[in-house]
Amino acid sequence: MSAANGVKRVWVGQNGLLSTPAVSAVIRERVGKDGSKASGAFILTASHNPGGPNEDFGIKYNMENGGPAPEGVTDKIYENTTTIKEYLIAEDLPHVDISKIGTTSFLGPNGEFEVEIFDATDSYVNLMNYDALHGVAGVYAKRIFLEELGAHENFGGGHPDPNLTYAKELVHRMGLGKSDTEGEPPEFGAAADGDADRNMILDSVAIIAANAVEAIPYFSGGLKGVARSMPTSAALDVVAKALNLQFFEVPTGWKFFGNLMDAERCSVCGEESFGTGSDHVREKDGIWAVLAWLSILALKNKDKLNGEKLVTVEDINVDAGSAKELMVHLVNLQSDLSTVNKWVVSVIVKEVHSDVSSVKNADEFEYTDPVDGSVAKHQGIRYLFEDGSRLVFRLSGTGSEGATIRVYIEQYENDSSKTSRDSQEALKPLVDVALKLSKMQEFTGRSEPTVIT
Repeated sequence: MSAANGVKRVWVGQNGLLSTPAVSAVIRERVGKDGSKASGAFILTASHNPGGPNEDFGIKYNMENGGPAPEGVTDKIYENTTTIKEYLIAEDLPHVDISKIGTTSFLGPNGEFEVEIFDATDSYVNLMNYDALHGVAGVYAKRIFLEELGAHENFGGGHPDPNLTYAKELVHRMGLGKSDTEGEPPEFGAAADGDADRNMILDSVAIIAANAVEAIPYFSGGLKGVARSMPTSAALDVVAKALNLQFFEVPTGWKFFGNLMDAERCSVCGEESFGTGSDHVREKDGIWAVLAWLSILALKNKDKLNGEKLVTVEDINVDAGSAKELMVHLVNLQSDLSTVNKWVVSVIVKEVHSDVSSVKNADEFEYTDPVDGSVAKHQGIRYLFEDGSRLVFRLSGTGSEGATIRVYIEQYENDSSKTSRDSQEALKPLVDVALKLSKMQEFTGRSEPTVIT
């Protein structure tokens, strides 16, 4: 299709394998023999928005800055798909062996056409200079941790989604479960997803931001700013205030971080679905997060934060119609926080659990990009409590057959004697409040989550 549509040169990672952050690194760092750089990349991945007959295939496009295409571009792409009547494809082209590094040139329908197969790890490892499950992270983990850093291999395999559902063994081995581990647990544990952009490190992006300048040479000149997606723990807000850093709260979607980075307003960022990254590329980067944490652990054995955020995310898979009705109810409930309505909401909260703080404010999150002025609306419902706790409700996957209601529950606790409690137990009062406010059982028939992370 590239040859048929006038493209002159295509780069492909060896064996067709590239992690998502490595794609970003290639776009930003790699230069062809003639000095040219990539104008963008297609990433074929069963990531957050899978398609195809078995829901195991998705396509996304990254721009020339290495980041995901912004909504203005993806909206235009979608608009074009509604008018496509034909597509071009070149047949009978020579076979290119993508397992062998090298360049193949031949005459295509639009003149000379070149396919270059390159080492999938070079650009990323040069830029950089862990249970990878069954994902592509293993290629990079072996190169970096075994060959570059001399670690021993112990990749266990498993479902490549870094959350508490699929990483129970990791949690147990780290001594974080209710049962005791055999012997001393490892000093550090992490997992990556299938395309190596997300990571599961059982701690917060706030701690990376708090220690980055001191522990990571790349940031020795200081941080330009920090950012998080709206549902992500507000611990980062506390760090930003303490360090007098620019702080941004953005909608879910890595493209919003990319704009801030291109404008040199953000150095470290994170989102709720185990995504962490920095401005070295324009994608979330699981292996970078591991290396950042190893750098921090090499410097010190504990963080400098005085408080701890207890956070859980509960996914509830339900009928799409019921999910939309529930969200409409929440929009209406928070739309008028007059004295009367605020009192009504607070009464509901106190009826559930007297120890839960009163509601301070509530809104439907909306974001105006400080760089290009674009506006993202309807990004989720937030209930903010007097003590800093939060409830966030978001709708994900609004297809005709089903949807996921994501409920984010967060409580601030600065009493060190209480921060070792099991998070599910500590957050139960807020979980009960979330179920009551949303009328979850009435709308969906569900009172228990499908997945807890």
